[in-house]
Amino acid sequence: MKFVWPPITKALDDRAKKIADGLAAAERGKHELELASKRSAEVVREGKEKSADVLANAEKRAIQIIEDAKAQAKVEADRIVAAARGDVEQDIVRAREQLRDQVAALAVAGAEKILRKEINASAHAEILVAIKQGL
Repeated sequence: MKFVWPPITKALDDRAKKIADGLAAAERGKHELELASKRSAEVVREGKEKSADVLANAEKRAIQIIEDAKAQAKVEADRIVAAARGDVEQDIVRAREQLRDQVAALAVAGAEKILRKEINASAHAEILVAIKQGL
């Protein structure tokens, strides 16, 4: 027994040590797995928060772009309306001038028919201008 027992006990001790080391490694692995699970859950949560923030910012930007487009469209519409009003005012002024010219011509024609006399346009230009401006 003196020669057989020490190698057997040494083998049993080595085997027990290997088993204990294996169990300790398994515990460390289990602990690291739990830590990894917690870290992955945290990363997933942070990812969801970031994606929600990005989505919220995108929605805000979309609303801002729409509001800017509305404001630009309003400015452009106001500019177009103002230009149209200016054109209408110019047309009104031109129509009044044409009407004054026609009325002046009719007045001269009527006066000529009444007097049955030829009117000297150069001599009566001041009268015609006064008539034209008075209408």
